[in-house]
Amino acid sequence: MKKVISCGVVVAGLSLVGPGMGAESPLVVPVWPGKAPGDYGTIGEERFRPPENAPTKDAKWLTNVTKPTLTVYRPPEEKNTRAAMLVCPGGGYWNLAWDLEGEEVAAWLNTAGITGIVLKYRVPRRPGQPVELPAPLPLLDAQRAVSLVRSRAAEWRIDPDRIGMVGFSAGGHLAPATATNFDRRGYEPIDAVDKVSCRPDFAVAVYSGYLVGKEPGVLAPHMRIPTGTPPVLLVHAGDDPVSDVENSVVMYAALKRAGVPAELHVYASGGHGFGVRPSDRPCSTWTDRCIAWLRSQGILKGEMALRPRA
Repeated sequence: MKKVISCGVVVAGLSLVGPGMGAESPLVVPVWPGKAPGDYGTIGEERFRPPENAPTKDAKWLTNVTKPTLTVYRPPEEKNTRAAMLVCPGGGYWNLAWDLEGEEVAAWLNTAGITGIVLKYRVPRRPGQPVELPAPLPLLDAQRAVSLVRSRAAEWRIDPDRIGMVGFSAGGHLAPATATNFDRRGYEPIDAVDKVSCRPDFAVAVYSGYLVGKEPGVLAPHMRIPTGTPPVLLVHAGDDPVSDVENSVVMYAALKRAGVPAELHVYASGGHGFGVRPSDRPCSTWTDRCIAWLRSQGILKGEMALRPRA
């Protein structure tokens, strides 16, 4: 049995019960019915990296993922707006910031009546995958995940037409990459789930990486914006030392040129990896802007769309 690490968190001014601490246990389902397609290499046992060897010590870094899963955190039924968001933690496609950009994000979404579904996608990069490019296997996991969530929408009490994605850092690339590759499934269909659309209804990308190429001001060659791309919200800090703010700025301009509804929020300071944790910096208010944007897009409606304040 795998060890489950849980914690109490404070999100957006609220003291919340972390997964596994007094709340109903979340549902965990496999993304694939068997071995995930396209995988290779010997990865080792899935594990949390020791804090002293992790990129930052204020997150739980999960690695060696070979069996992708969805962890479904549902809001109380009386608050359920029927909207849902797949949550894609970051980690450079090497690790997953499981609490900072996964569990805590799902907890915040629940306060707004949104079902938060954390995607555990495949990391680290497999042998021979170039570090300057996004890893290819997570996109397959994400496409399958969107179809899977939509196929079980009735069971999970969500609206199949209000299923979006939110991602951070590398996950902030994965969310818009999924939103712009809905017409190109990266694997051969396996079962009936793959007959269901893998197009998210919207995407939120927070301090994204891998969106720009080597030439300044130009979208990366692997990024494309086809007709039918859903609305996108981009969030970044201008002083991000890991993923340059140009990633979000260039992506925003490309989306606007393509006629895709898009919104961009750039904060003067905030650095990288702020997630949904409260601070005295303006970047921590991005969650309010996100809720407002979801309401403007018709994803959230009524009082349950308003995030509680402390």
